Amino acid sequence: MGTGRALRAYRRDIKILSVHPDDAMHGIEGAKYLEEGAIVPGIFEKGFPDERIAIGTEAAFDMTKRLAREEGLFVGTSSGAALAAAIKVAERLNEGTLVVMFPDGGDRYLSRDI
Repeated sequence: MGTGRALRAYRRDIKILSVHPDDAMHGIEGAKYLEEGAIVPGIFEKGFPDERIAIGTEAAFDMTKRLAREEGLFVGTSSGAALAAAIKVAERLNEGTLVVMFPDGGDRYLSRDI
């Protein structure tokens, strides 16, 4: 939210997208399910992002593994979710620039089997 606000202040026509798990019982570490009835963090403003994109746990894990294997980027599952969402958006773009922020590193997952 903070980075999105700063970008929007810099340039009003930037579109801000948020990525969320598609299920309350997800396995995407650091991500928050924000559908009706969920406890929403105080920093989140539901109307601020231009679009909300839901990503499944399996897609996030698959993208995390792909980033490590193909790009040499050791990121966490919320970063995998961010890229999976960006690919969805890129598939429908005709023009423009798409920037993805990776919110976590993979170091905290070394003991997990993802």
